[in-house]
Amino acid sequence: MSNYQDEVPPPPYVPPPSEAPPREVIALIWSAPLAWLGLGWRDLTASPGVSLFYGLAFWCMALLLGEVFRASTEYTMMMASGCLLLGPFLAMGLYEVSRRRELGLSADFASSMTCWKSHLRSMGMLVGVLIVLELIWGRASLVVIAVFFNTGLPSNVGAAQAVFNPDNWEFVLVYTLVGGVFAALVFAISVVSIPMILDRDTDAITAAIGSIEVVVTHPGVMLLWGALITALVATALLLPWAMGLLLVGPLLGHATWHAYRGSVRWL
Repeated sequence: MSNYQDEVPPPPYVPPPSEAPPREVIALIWSAPLAWLGLGWRDLTASPGVSLFYGLAFWCMALLLGEVFRASTEYTMMMASGCLLLGPFLAMGLYEVSRRRELGLSADFASSMTCWKSHLRSMGMLVGVLIVLELIWGRASLVVIAVFFNTGLPSNVGAAQAVFNPDNWEFVLVYTLVGGVFAALVFAISVVSIPMILDRDTDAITAAIGSIEVVVTHPGVMLLWGALITALVATALLLPWAMGLLLVGPLLGHATWHAYRGSVRWL
C-alpha cells in the first residue's frame, strides 16, 4: 500500500484554446478619424431617411434628459441610465445600415430595427457593464462634490456660476480628473465593441477587450477620435434646441462602424 508521498501529482492545468476568432489591430494614421467621418457622411447621405430617424431619436433623448434636469434634478441619473440602456441599441441600427451598404445590400429600416435581436445576450451584458460604470461614476461624483465643493451644493439654476466660482477651483480640478478617468474607461470599452458584436457575434468580454486593445495600441489616434466626437456633440448641443443632434447623431453612428472596420482586421 503506497503512502501519500508516493502518489503521482496531477498534471498541470492547461486552459482550453480560445474560441474567439483571431484578429489584429490595424496600424492607424492620424488622418484616420477624419476618413471615418467622411465615410459616415457618405452613408448618411446615401440613406437619409433611416439615418435621420435615428437622429430624431437621439435628439428626443437629449431634450428629455435636459427637461428632467431642469424640472427634477434628482432624477437625472435615472434618466441618463435609461438613455445609456437605449442608446447602444439605437446606434446598432446605424451600424447595420453601414454594414449592409458595405456588403452591397439594401439598407432598409426594418433590418436596422431588428439587427440587435440575434445579439441580445452580448449586448445586454455590455450595456450592463456600462451602466454599472455610470453608477460608480455618479457615486464618485457625489463624493467629490461633498469633499471639495466649498460654496454649498449648486442648484440646477446656478450650477455653472457655482462650479466656476474661484473658491471651487479644487473641485473643478478633481472632478475633471475623476470624470476623465471614467470617461476614458467607458470610451475604451465601447469605442468599437458594439460594431464588433454586430459584425462577428462576439461575446461582450471579447468585444470589450478588443476595443480596449485598439485604444491601447493607438492612444494618440483614438484620443483624437474621442476629441472629435466630443467637439461634434458639444457643437450640436449648443445649437438652438440641440438641433445639431439630428445630423451629428447618425453621422457619428455611421462613422463608428468605419472606425471599427478601419482598426480591426479578422484573420
